[in-house]
Amino acid sequence: MSSTPRRRPIGQNRVLWLLDRLEREPRADAVIDLLRRGVRALPLGRGRDLLHGRWLGHPAHPLMVQVPIGSWLSAAVLDLRPGRSRESGMLVGVGLAAAAPTALAGWVDWADLHRQQQRVGLAHALSNLTAVGLYAASLTCRVKGREAAGRAYGFLGLTAVGVGGMLGGHLAYRQASGANHAEEVPHVVTEGWHRIGTVDEFPAGQPVRRSVDDVPVLVVREPGGAIHALAERCSHLAGPLSEGTVADGCVRCPWHGSVFRLSDGWNVRGPATAPQPAFETRVTDGHVEVRLRHEDEGDHEENDRDLVGQGSGKRPGAARGHGDSD
Repeated sequence: MSSTPRRRPIGQNRVLWLLDRLEREPRADAVIDLLRRGVRALPLGRGRDLLHGRWLGHPAHPLMVQVPIGSWLSAAVLDLRPGRSRESGMLVGVGLAAAAPTALAGWVDWADLHRQQQRVGLAHALSNLTAVGLYAASLTCRVKGREAAGRAYGFLGLTAVGVGGMLGGHLAYRQASGANHAEEVPHVVTEGWHRIGTVDEFPAGQPVRRSVDDVPVLVVREPGGAIHALAERCSHLAGPLSEGTVADGCVRCPWHGSVFRLSDGWNVRGPATAPQPAFETRVTDGHVEVRLRHEDEGDHEENDRDLVGQGSGKRPGAARGHGDSD
């Protein structure tokens, strides 16, 4: 493999070229592995899903960053006017107080990303850490009465926040970190029933991959005969659910451990924040047929306490629309 540095493609701006190179840069991978293990080892319990934003339906980190960024931007506006240093200092302090839980949510999301995303995410975190350091220096100077220095550190901190925001935008929109990777399924699968194979092609308790309109579908037949079908690519980062493990009426993604209820695709455990699109199933003349289920009838009214049956030995009920073999 040639060691010649890659040249910037004609027409590509330098910033995007640098970001694309950052995605491919492996020199920080050892640090990334160490940090990832540390974040995953944190004893967060149920708080991990809270930080992921499973309760919100999308990552909580983008919502949480509004507090420190808004506070610091407001402080910068006040710093443009003389005699408002006290108010600016208070806003800087609010931003610093909100930075810790915001960063924790970001790190928890980061630990379950692809390597290319983690490389950009690490640069994003370092930029924000620099901003926190500069704002801490700004607040210290303000407390000591060095208002000019406090304002200078504040504007430098806002610059670092801007760089971090650019990297975060690349991570979210260019690399689709935090996006629902199963969102397109309802727009691609056509209406009506689709035949996907005979009943004996689906061994009881084993995940099987089929395709409907070029959309991968996970099919699981329970020992009792009920058949479940979900979009096969995990909503978190498109992991192959057909290679996951099936237990207690759920399937666990092999990549990052998200758990989905087979009966309706509900995301029982993160890092996935969106459920899997689910299909109704029926058996006609010994053939399994599926059609996309539309979520307008409140399929998810059950509480999390009976979503998985983990530790209780309780198996969730079969989905509506399941047919029995003739």
